[in-house]
Amino acid sequence: MPVDPYPQAQRSNAMAPLGLAAVRALYTELALEPKPGLVSLRDCGSHTDMDAGTFMRSLFALRGYFPRMVQAGHAGAAFPVLENLGQHAEARMLTATRGINTHRGAIFGLGLLCASAGQLLAQGLPLTPQQLRSVLVSTWGDALAQRAKAARLTAPVSNGQRAARRFGLRSAGDEAAQAFPVLFDVTLPALQAALQAGAGERAARVQALFATMAVLDDTNCVHRGGIDGLRFVQASARQFLQAGGVLQSDWLPQARAIHRAFVARNLSPGGSADVLASACWVQSVLLSHTSAGSMQALPELVV
Repeated sequence: MPVDPYPQAQRSNAMAPLGLAAVRALYTELALEPKPGLVSLRDCGSHTDMDAGTFMRSLFALRGYFPRMVQAGHAGAAFPVLENLGQHAEARMLTATRGINTHRGAIFGLGLLCASAGQLLAQGLPLTPQQLRSVLVSTWGDALAQRAKAARLTAPVSNGQRAARRFGLRSAGDEAAQAFPVLFDVTLPALQAALQAGAGERAARVQALFATMAVLDDTNCVHRGGIDGLRFVQASARQFLQAGGVLQSDWLPQARAIHRAFVARNLSPGGSADVLASACWVQSVLLSHTSAGSMQALPELVV
């Protein structure tokens, strides 16, 4: 029988930090710059209805949601319970932002990851990318698949669903039902590879964002710029990566030039930003495989 890496007391102590780390990851994404077309602490990107302060109000409103999702996952809650928690979190977000959608995608995707982490703690399993995907599928996979199927068969209710339906794109619901392939097969590996190649944390996150933009069916871009807008985002990201990405000596002005090009076209890859935040969260809570199953120290959580 394998040794339980999480004694009972440690499981309880781990739940709150896992949830709060999600809030920290969203702040990390907000603070990152350059981030083509997106809101950062430097500017508002392609947006006229929101700024960094809007996102900070949203983060403050969501500070209790992600720990609750870890707890719900730990309890093995059914998917409707998770969905209800997400709906209440979305309502709090919209109240805090006066109706502006800042984190709807993260409430869904990162919330599911937090629930999966809680379930791993309950089962005494190590918190690894492979285990996160596995437990997501085994615990809520059927419900997520049914949800994605229903979305394809019913009238779309969001901009993202309308874009996915019209152009045959993979929606956020499809990504979740397949255990987030872009996150785990593209974004997280790109982040880790850049760090291993000697890039600093800022540069590595930019590299991971561009890797995500190159492949993700980001329906935010379709909503704002049509299918041609999405293809422009993907092509721009691929060109940046093929030229060397953040390992180029002049990567910063190149990335900022792409930012200006996205703003000129009113493009904002918000779906890619959500995936990047999830990758930052996974990276921050990975187990140290050299220890006896103890979690790596989480960064100080200041929100």
